[in-house]
Amino acid sequence: MSLVLEGVSKVVSGQTHIYQTNLELLPGTMNVLLGPTSSGKTSLMRLMAGLDVPQTGKIIWDGKDVTGMRVQDRGVAMVYQQFINYPSMTVYDNIASPMRLLGKTADQIDAAVKKAADLMKLSGMLDRKPLELSGGQQQRCALARALVKDAGLVLLDEPLANLDYKLREELRAEIPKIFEEAGSIFVYATTEPEEALLLGGNTATMWEGRITQFDRTPIVYRQPVNATTARVFSDPPMNFLKVRKSGDRILFGDGQAAAAAGAFSQLTDGNYLAGFRPNHLELQSHAADAMAFTGKLNVTEITGSETFVHLDHHGENWVGLVHGVKNLEIGASLTVYLDPRHIYIFAEDGTSVAAASYAAAA
Repeated sequence: MSLVLEGVSKVVSGQTHIYQTNLELLPGTMNVLLGPTSSGKTSLMRLMAGLDVPQTGKIIWDGKDVTGMRVQDRGVAMVYQQFINYPSMTVYDNIASPMRLLGKTADQIDAAVKKAADLMKLSGMLDRKPLELSGGQQQRCALARALVKDAGLVLLDEPLANLDYKLREELRAEIPKIFEEAGSIFVYATTEPEEALLLGGNTATMWEGRITQFDRTPIVYRQPVNATTARVFSDPPMNFLKVRKSGDRILFGDGQAAAAAGAFSQLTDGNYLAGFRPNHLELQSHAADAMAFTGKLNVTEITGSETFVHLDHHGENWVGLVHGVKNLEIGASLTVYLDPRHIYIFAEDGTSVAAASYAAAA
């Protein structure tokens, strides 16, 4: 039961929300749509579900063209960021509702509801109404309803965004386990790169209505095909710096240079764009050949165990993510260090030409 999008696009009031997209999703897979707000994740999911009809292209489900088929005639379950339940019905009846519509027997319904409730830790709340539950419990009720529907396609649109941290962590770990036995196609939209890494499976990075890369999640993270993908799959976004390859050296804007070793040695002389993730900037050098860059410290953000360091480096805004709580002087000059093994090289148009050596070896 594969889902295939062939040249699918979506235009609203003359504005393109989804540019022509080709995508194939296989049964039994977890597929993450990763991108910032307004990148097109929900628009693409609505096309997959049949809630919207594409301007161009076709949607093929299990070998059948379902482009114009109504959503209620497809085997689709969808869970949104908001808690969508029937307020006048008990938790039990909310979970059971799709099975009743499918004409399942009372015994089948009871067994499925109790199994789903147990998985979602709702067993002691089946007689309650949704408004008597916490936000997290309401969302688990919606997830349980999607689970018992036995849908071939399950669409999860940022389903954990409104939950507290502890519950998000628990469900991130549980969702792939909960759904893996169903053999369905799962599509999970998120703005958080960390969530995509935790969920695993495949990831499609999205930017301004386009899929910039689709592959196994570790591959997309470690080997982005362009600077846009690298920017999307990094939180905070990847830092960039113009560089020049000359002979056996990579020349950086601060007068720094690094040996053009490994994949970098194959580059032709010319101008490129270097990219590196915030967690690879350090306040102390830990590599013998680490390069030092100096910038003006604009802002620090302390998260508890880590500190975000915002730098102005010759007009470029860089962000470093360093361990520990750092007491740094705002407005002062700050030196940061970068191990050359953590540098990605992109062409001036953003196309990847060399992955960071640490990632290529992973």
